[in-house]
Amino acid sequence: MQANPTSNSTDPKETLGSVAPRVCVALAVFGVVMIAAAFGLGKARGDDLRYFLHSYLTGYCYWLSISLGALFFVALQHATRAGWSVTVRRLAEVLAANILVPAILFLPILIPVLQGNGGLYPWADPDIVAGSELLQHKAAYLNSGFFAARAIGYFVVWALLGACFLQRSVRQDESGDPVLTQRMERLGGPALLVLGLTVTFAAFDWLMSLEPNWFSTIFGIYYYAGAAVGFQAVLILAAILLQATGRVSERSITVEHYHDLGKLLFTFVFFWGYIAFSQYMLIWYANIPEETSWYLTRQTGTWKWVSLILLFGHLLIPFVALLSRKVRRSKVLLGFWAVWLLVVHWIDVYWLVMPGVDGQAAPIGLIDGACLLGIGSLYLAGAVRIAGRRSLVVTGDPRLGESLAFENS
Repeated sequence: MQANPTSNSTDPKETLGSVAPRVCVALAVFGVVMIAAAFGLGKARGDDLRYFLHSYLTGYCYWLSISLGALFFVALQHATRAGWSVTVRRLAEVLAANILVPAILFLPILIPVLQGNGGLYPWADPDIVAGSELLQHKAAYLNSGFFAARAIGYFVVWALLGACFLQRSVRQDESGDPVLTQRMERLGGPALLVLGLTVTFAAFDWLMSLEPNWFSTIFGIYYYAGAAVGFQAVLILAAILLQATGRVSERSITVEHYHDLGKLLFTFVFFWGYIAFSQYMLIWYANIPEETSWYLTRQTGTWKWVSLILLFGHLLIPFVALLSRKVRRSKVLLGFWAVWLLVVHWIDVYWLVMPGVDGQAAPIGLIDGACLLGIGSLYLAGAVRIAGRRSLVVTGDPRLGESLAFENS
């Protein structure tokens, strides 16, 4: 494995440059204002912040999923020794390393749990647990101390993996040392295993335990699949935006790369549908009241319309659209479907969380929008800070020439 020759290098000016600090500050200020507004609106409802906490969790798990999907993508590319994706990998590395902001933003979720507030998680309230024999049996796992310890463990693992991949990749930009690629390739497989386990249990802890009487062993993979879809859509849009603003050249990320990114987006859309169907079919077939209650809520009132939106909007319609080679090779069309899937990915997370507030009508309002924009702005501020003056395209990978010359057959 040899270092890349100079002729295969990318444009050294492909960075955010001096605009990064200003964008970072603007996003951070806007994010704080939006979250403060959401908190104020939630406080005014007089429901002990119950709606605000659920809405905040929705926005939080939505944006966190982008980093988890990015970490999966980076580990997968190294595990499979992929050459085509080298020029788009730095954008994924930046998002994968952006775990510090989500870790800090987890505090509004963690603090009420440690205070024994059951507004979000019923098992956190000692009085509710005392009146439920089932929750008493689950108390060894569902308790505030162990919940906090697991959360810290998840963030430590994700932060270490994200930082490891990014730092080695940046070092390779300077040295061109192919040994760094070999080390990242060896890390890729174990990283996928550890990531799969931690994301699964995080989904159990933060989403499935909202309704602690219900369980599904496939739930973690469901969230994982949605994270892969969300990240893939963000990666496509980030590449399009950076090229439109002249930050990344057309030579570095070509129509061939968009074609493969579109194929991956199509793959994960199908995978999400497969997991969603598998979970639903097994529970429907068994027809056990303790299991069907979760879906029954989502098939009554206005929630049934949200379920239908997911069926058609998250699976059937984009599945048919992304089959087209023309769509995958057009930045305009592919960008449209990326935006579409980001919207329905948020609806998907909303569908997981918000029935805990109202099991009959799907509530949506200013608080939801403020939480989504606030958390998103802070998340993007963290990503811009990490990107900084670093190259937005990998320049030292020994497979860079292969990526620049990549063509679909």
